[in-house]
Amino acid sequence: MTQPETLHQRQSSNGVADLISFARRQSTIILGVMLACLAGGVLYLINTPPSFTAQATMIIDTRKNNVFQQQLIGDSPVDSSMVESQVEVLRSENIASAVIKQLRLTDDPEFVGPGGGLLGGLVSTVSGLLESDAPQSQTGLNRRAVEAFANRLSVKRVGLTYIIEIAFTSNNPAKAAQIANAVADAYINDQLNAKYQATQRASIWLQDRIGELRKQSSTAERAVVDFRTKNNLVNTGGRLMNEQQLSELNTQLILSRGLTAEAKARLDRINDIVKAEPDATVTDTLKNEVITKLRQQYLELKAREAEWSERYGAQHQATIQLRSQMQELRRSIGDELQRIAQTYKSDYEIAKQREQALERGLNEAVSDSQVTDQAQVSLRDLESSAQTYRTLYNNFLQRYTESVQQQSFPITEARVITAASPPLTKSKPKGTLTLLVASFLGLGLGFLVGRLRDLSDRSFRTTDQVESVLGVNCIGILPLLKPAAVPDTSVPVPSGAGASRVLNHNAEVFSEVVNGPFSRFTEGVRAIKVASDLANIDRPKKVVAVTSTLPNEGKSTIAASLAELISQSGARVVLIDADLRNPSLTRRLAPHATIGLLELARGSNTLSDVVWTEPVTKLDFLPSVVDSKVAHTNEILSSPSMGMLFERLKSVYDYIIVDLSPIAPVVDVRTTAGLIDSYLYVVEWGRTRVDAVAHALTDAKNVHEKLVGVILNKANIATLSRYESYKGSYYHNKYYSRYRDER
Repeated sequence: MTQPETLHQRQSSNGVADLISFARRQSTIILGVMLACLAGGVLYLINTPPSFTAQATMIIDTRKNNVFQQQLIGDSPVDSSMVESQVEVLRSENIASAVIKQLRLTDDPEFVGPGGGLLGGLVSTVSGLLESDAPQSQTGLNRRAVEAFANRLSVKRVGLTYIIEIAFTSNNPAKAAQIANAVADAYINDQLNAKYQATQRASIWLQDRIGELRKQSSTAERAVVDFRTKNNLVNTGGRLMNEQQLSELNTQLILSRGLTAEAKARLDRINDIVKAEPDATVTDTLKNEVITKLRQQYLELKAREAEWSERYGAQHQATIQLRSQMQELRRSIGDELQRIAQTYKSDYEIAKQREQALERGLNEAVSDSQVTDQAQVSLRDLESSAQTYRTLYNNFLQRYTESVQQQSFPITEARVITAASPPLTKSKPKGTLTLLVASFLGLGLGFLVGRLRDLSDRSFRTTDQVESVLGVNCIGILPLLKPAAVPDTSVPVPSGAGASRVLNHNAEVFSEVVNGPFSRFTEGVRAIKVASDLANIDRPKKVVAVTSTLPNEGKSTIAASLAELISQSGARVVLIDADLRNPSLTRRLAPHATIGLLELARGSNTLSDVVWTEPVTKLDFLPSVVDSKVAHTNEILSSPSMGMLFERLKSVYDYIIVDLSPIAPVVDVRTTAGLIDSYLYVVEWGRTRVDAVAHALTDAKNVHEKLVGVILNKANIATLSRYESYKGSYYHNKYYSRYRDER
């Protein structure tokens, strides 16, 4: 036995054909769900008030004109992420609250009311039942207004541009345009306020920082002055005093050394003149007025002495007197040279002492300069620190001045390029789109429901399903027979032993093959008869049993119909009601029978005493009369006496049709394998579960071995065509209609 499979697994995969078959199979469900969704869409359109959407357009202007050369706040470049951030700012609760407060939307029922349409009314009713009757607070109204505002507001960026579209939906077109423009204005005001507050906070921070820097700068400069005073670092003309003093001393020393050398040269010269006892002719280089005069006198006297010596002789008294005067002049010149030499010597000593003093001063200055250089390193650090604090102070002071100016003239990058105007047409609900969406939604939902129904259907509906799951042939599909409106159940009550026992010919559906020889049901029974004959072709006498998995699957009807059909052909047929637990066939065909199968098997009565006959088809019926419940019916059916009875019946009848009990509730059928040549297994179409049938046949292996095939009974022909078109719709085919009874 193969394991049970789902309908989807059992059917062959033919692509589009499978889809069409599925759609036909579940067309009622699909169509019903789609119509329900369409009805919902129509109801939505009827009960939903129209909405209008107004749109304003704003740009984040990257080419804004800066009033200041350098801005302290808000000068960051505008990029893609910044534009997306501004979109989120426009959607923020801060902007929504500002617009709600400005336009007093908390008093507007559109924002704090239940909402439009049937759905809004239902939500309001449910909320009213769940919430208390206390009036709602202003905070609650604000929250409801903000939520409604956010649901109606749409903000999006246009592609990769700096343009932002602000759309607002309202039941009133003028209100929609007003609110869209109010959102843009609230955003611009929010940006201005944010920049103003940021500039103000920066100004306060700068003011505090400037005070700190002022103190730090003053402290640093005071430290420089104190250090200069402490280390005698006096600045004159951009240079320290010791540096200037060292330079001056060096210059004076150089000059002094020159003067000393000059004085030494003059002294040496005069000493050389004095030592050489020069005459008056060499004294002209001294450039002394006294010596010059004395030399002039000397030269005059010398010239006169020479003249007089020549004229009067060298021993002339006048000549000698001139020589005496000349000698006196030489002594005077010598004395004057001595005096000049002393003067030069004094000047030399003074110059020398001055040079030595300058050298000492220079050495002291150099020594002091070395100490000053060490202090100057620290001084430069202090001056650098003071200069740094001063620069920071000046920069922050400049920034503070700029921030103060910006407080009175804030700017923003955003500006409105297209103001919203009242829309002329409604934005929703869109009738055509709504109905299309409802149709497609209903179609998809219908397919889903149909698919779930298909997957959850664990019953037999097609011959392929029977053959693939059970591994046996499906020999017939019989339609559902409806009983007559007023069935004639009057059966003559036999009186006496020889009274006629006539079957109830009008007992509901049991006479269908007689009354409707060309009906679909009768044609299906003929197919069963042919299959049974082919399975028992080597047997001249055939014992065929009909059973099912569960009660009420129509096995008794099929057994009676098969027996009547065979008896119509002239064969001798006996129909046996062997369902000893529930002899329903006896109750319908021979309700007044008092003896039957059990009495015949015990030998207390003869066959002619218990058999009932159908007068038209000459069908014999062997009822089962059970006055009380019998516990061991399986032992009765498998007893030797029952076997001998069937052998006697084979000698009398060509066909023995046995109506057995169902397999699942009782075990009687499993004990009849020695009596029965072949079994017909009845399964109620669309109802009996696959796993129940498979389990029952798996347990009854002896029945399965002699099984001719499975009969799908009580089939809905119209529905069957959706599952298996070539076996369902052929009943409606125009060619087949020529051969069947149109009743």
